[in-house]
Amino acid sequence: MDNERRCPVCDILVKGRSDKIFCSAKCRSINQYDNRQETEAFYLKVDRQLKINRKLLKKYNRSGYTTIRKSELIEEGFDPKFFTHYWKNQKGDVYLFVYEYGFLKIADKGKEKYVLVIWQDYMER
Repeated sequence: MDNERRCPVCDILVKGRSDKIFCSAKCRSINQYDNRQETEAFYLKVDRQLKINRKLLKKYNRSGYTTIRKSELIEEGFDPKFFTHYWKNQKGDVYLFVYEYGFLKIADKGKEKYVLVIWQDYMER
């Protein structure tokens, strides 16, 4: 049969309307629950990494402006792909921020480093 549709949850033949996807309300519910779990897992992963990043930026930037080797932060679990927003200065440098703590990747004497800063009021303009 060319038009055979199977339930994506239990693989049973779906009978009824042509646009029907699941064989039963139970399978539809299972699918929605599974999708919600995947979404929640992704949210928790991102949230966890943002908290780690903020904690490390705060730990290493007590003065409000400092420089640190990139490798040192990475070894402690910092992931620069996770940030909340960015700010571009007049020179065109893009600082990435994790809430109020920011970082800018630079090269200094052949080594990759981060300049760490704290959000300032003038950055809102």
